[in-house]
Amino acid sequence: MAEMFKTAGYATALIGKWHLGYTPETRPNAQGFDYFFGHRGGCIDNWSHFFNWSGPARHDLFRNDREVFYDGQYFPDLMVREASEFIGQHRDRPFFIYFAINAPHYPYQAESKWLEHYRNLPYPRNLYAAFLSTMDDRIGALIGRLDELGLRERTIVVLQSDNGHSTEVRAHGGGGRAGPYRGAKFSLFEGGIRLPAIVSWPGRLPEGETRTQVGHACDWLPTLAELCGVKQPAEKLDGLSLANVLESATAPSPHKALHWYVGNPQEGPGSAVQWAVREGDWKLMGDVRDTTLGVRDPAQGISEPPAEPLFLANLANDIGERTNLAAKHPEIVARLRRIHEEMIAEYPPFAGARKPVPPPKLP
Repeated sequence: MAEMFKTAGYATALIGKWHLGYTPETRPNAQGFDYFFGHRGGCIDNWSHFFNWSGPARHDLFRNDREVFYDGQYFPDLMVREASEFIGQHRDRPFFIYFAINAPHYPYQAESKWLEHYRNLPYPRNLYAAFLSTMDDRIGALIGRLDELGLRERTIVVLQSDNGHSTEVRAHGGGGRAGPYRGAKFSLFEGGIRLPAIVSWPGRLPEGETRTQVGHACDWLPTLAELCGVKQPAEKLDGLSLANVLESATAPSPHKALHWYVGNPQEGPGSAVQWAVREGDWKLMGDVRDTTLGVRDPAQGISEPPAEPLFLANLANDIGERTNLAAKHPEIVARLRRIHEEMIAEYPPFAGARKPVPPPKLP
């Protein structure tokens, strides 16, 4: 997305979490971002800015390719400051910011005022709720900067969650909730993949409305390209534009079917391979895990057994995915399984697969 907008003349910035590579060619500045401030790995302590969750603890805070030090300063506040400055510097030209906030990712390090506010909630719900409200404050501050500069009506804001709540040891075993949905992070039940998204463009998009059509986070690239009148990349895209859906609650979803695949057996027993296909109200899953049943920590190789080898649910009648209908509807299982096999053939998940590039060794 950054490459697309940069080609169209936008100033581009990534503020926050990267987690897509440490090598020069995989860092943000080589992937279309003019400016980067944040951490390259999966998470950091918000005060020391050290990554402490595998191998030796290492400092992970960078501005572009230069390591920077803000010891004792709260990382979410640093993010807002950096993004606000970038907006101010580029207020007179188009800009694209990927504000990849790390809250509520572990470590749960909320503001003291929110910890006090939620002190009567049970543990670890109190920690999670406090970190969510801490995040909300920062998002509000960033939108306030757009208001201050008179840019709100000229700016599209998208809020997109990336996965369900974590039940890992490092997340205190939970704290989040998926409501009526089954599953959590690392699961392809709805609690792991049905995620909130909000888009706002005052005066241009409908306000105060909801949509129930099926979409995917990959759809934001072609959607924003269409809304901004930007030329899309020539390569085949995984996403489809949701512009018509945003305009109308009756517009059909651009997707006939969606396919998910997670896990890599080459990475050891902690990476359970799961897949899912959704077509309309029908959803077929293979070897799916319910990560709300216990802690699923890839670093420790802990994983729940699959619910069933094949699990078929009708989401219109069973949003909690409690009843496996695979035996009752073999024809639907066969059809959805063919979609899975076709997708795997077109996009081999392990073609040239390798383990993620580790961080550079300490001197």
